[in-house]
Amino acid sequence: MSEQQTSDSLADLKAMVAGTPATQQSNGEAAPVYQVKRDAQGRSYATGRRKNAVARVWVKPGKGVITINDRPVLKYFARPVLRMVITQPFLVADRYQQFDVIATVVGGGLSGQAGAVRHGISRALTNFEPALRPILKKAGFLTRDPRVVERKKYGKAKARRSFQFSKR
Repeated sequence: MSEQQTSDSLADLKAMVAGTPATQQSNGEAAPVYQVKRDAQGRSYATGRRKNAVARVWVKPGKGVITINDRPVLKYFARPVLRMVITQPFLVADRYQQFDVIATVVGGGLSGQAGAVRHGISRALTNFEPALRPILKKAGFLTRDPRVVERKKYGKAKARRSFQFSKR
């Protein structure tokens, strides 16, 4: 049997708790340790999803060049709002124009594709530099947005809209 310690005051209890390793959580399991994941070219890969769009994203150290489907970001995402969405993870992590991004996006519309690229960039940044994970997680960039278009039901004009009712 292991030794049990008794505490007479809160100070003793605090000292006993301070002696336990910080990596252990309250349920006794160790906190996950995230490792750097890079390929032979020094890039980190991640998949981002939003609505029906799926983005495959590679992040590598560079000058801040973003290429999407072999086109520069200024041509692919002409609207400034969509370009702002894509650069948000870099601004939050204070890594603006320090990484080059190569992404291929399929499915959905431009807004969904921009959200998918943002999700992919955030996940790739955490694979490249695991210390950025708490910052990006707090900003909500690592959470996949579960909202998708509701399917059409039979007997309805759209997902919920009924056909026009005629009394006579």
